[in-house]
Amino acid sequence: MVSIGVLSLILLDSLAHAQAAQAPTLDDVLKKMDSTAASFRSLEADFVWDQYEKVVDDHDLEKGTVYYRRTGQDIEMMAEVREPDKKFVLYKTGKLQVYQPKVDQVMEYSAGSNRGDIESFLVLGFGGSGQDLKKSFDVTLLGPQTVDGAPTIELQLVPKSEKLRNNISKILLWIDMSRGISVQQQFFQGEGDYRMAKYSAIKMPAKIGNDVFQLKTSKRTQFVSPRG
Repeated sequence: MVSIGVLSLILLDSLAHAQAAQAPTLDDVLKKMDSTAASFRSLEADFVWDQYEKVVDDHDLEKGTVYYRRTGQDIEMMAEVREPDKKFVLYKTGKLQVYQPKVDQVMEYSAGSNRGDIESFLVLGFGGSGQDLKKSFDVTLLGPQTVDGAPTIELQLVPKSEKLRNNISKILLWIDMSRGISVQQQFFQGEGDYRMAKYSAIKMPAKIGNDVFQLKTSKRTQFVSPRG
């Protein structure tokens, strides 16, 4: 006769094997991202951005809504920061603009020859394909994780470019497998600093008007293009 203890071990072992068989592989995750990227057109989501600086043990939080839209090969992004201060971050046609209504100033940056790299970061986990991910990063599957009560798969990305690794040592993505997008991202910047981005109320596709991707400046707005 088989004892209850032995039966329990057999059942636990069977359950462990069943769960392992059901857990997505790295290839499963990347293929799901590929599928999402192929049909990606637009997305809207609420965000909380947390910039942490270890040396002063300080968290700088920003909250708002982000919008993405793809037209052909072009990607557009608008982040409307509502807290703590109003701010708009627009990326469109190879140009990044940061508008601060409080000082009525727009800082403008041209992507130039770095446009491809910048746009790959913009769609990182939001419409970017798994295959493109593998071209720029060494990707490791860290396994299932729960984010705000929802199941996700955590990926670790290490930039292949030494130049990029000097600024970002690694990135963590938490992928919602039901949609093939990230609901949380963490960028490690060295010396213990990091930037965490959490997304909620995600709509994909989203109905987004053309006016969303326009800065509402005034006649007195100062436009500044930093050099160097």
